[in-house]
Amino acid sequence: MTTFRFLVSLITKDNDYQMEQAAAAKAAAAELDVEAQIIYANDDAITQSTQLLKAIQAEPSLRPSGILVEPVGATSFPQVAKTAAGTGIGWAILSRHAEYAIELRKTARSPVFSVSADQVEVGRIQGRQVAALLPRGGSILLIQGPSVSSVSRERYTGLQELLAPNVHVTTLRGRWTEESAHQSVCSWLRLMAAQRLRIDLIVAQNDAMGIGARKAIDETIPDPERDQWFGIPIIGCDGVPRTGQAWVRTGQLAATVIVPPNTGEAMTLMAKALRSGTAVPEHSFTASAPFPAIEKLAPGHPANE
Repeated sequence: MTTFRFLVSLITKDNDYQMEQAAAAKAAAAELDVEAQIIYANDDAITQSTQLLKAIQAEPSLRPSGILVEPVGATSFPQVAKTAAGTGIGWAILSRHAEYAIELRKTARSPVFSVSADQVEVGRIQGRQVAALLPRGGSILLIQGPSVSSVSRERYTGLQELLAPNVHVTTLRGRWTEESAHQSVCSWLRLMAAQRLRIDLIVAQNDAMGIGARKAIDETIPDPERDQWFGIPIIGCDGVPRTGQAWVRTGQLAATVIVPPNTGEAMTLMAKALRSGTAVPEHSFTASAPFPAIEKLAPGHPANE
């Protein structure tokens, strides 16, 4: 039997969800009896594109059977996908929808598809969490991912759908990492130091940025006000068991959204298609869920179960 080799291209090592993606890929590879090479783009789209083209243009014996890629920037690499399909390499986009897949699938000899969470629904779940924690409205500090990220935009769209008119939003940007949110929140707090701020809830588009915001408060807010600021609930997203869910249980976060890794699902679909010629859906969604359950998020309710 042919041993399939898959190349898994992820964004960065400096993010707990990306490391969960890597772990899921390794577990799936072992279960499927395939080889998996995991590479990281160091949060740079040009680096990622270069890495992928190098693998595609290698000697035929060194090329992967399939590529699974979670894109860094705004593009899902349509030209790289076309090049891969032209050489018979399977192509799967992770964590977003690849709009070009419909056309490319008409001519590709290899599977072309995408697998992601419904990111708009993830944003809606955060909107329900906000409503539960601020039933009478209030002010939230929202820490979004990069503006070029479709994940960030879609989560924001879902959140906006469910925000009540009496919820006021201040928005900052991060790059999905703890350090980026820490810097962004520190700068904002110092800039606003002379004003009397009222923030009732911090909403981060992933758990790492939520923790970065908490560390910024610890470093920036003076002692007389720090306890008050530490009382502000923080909600995140991704819900990795060892980080996001653990932070909820220890009280560092009030809630998160569990977004399961999708590398395992994509690898399973790819291997099945290559082995048996089974058609793969153009796009598949994984299911996300609030943690803890929304009904446990009444103001003051301990989220430790």
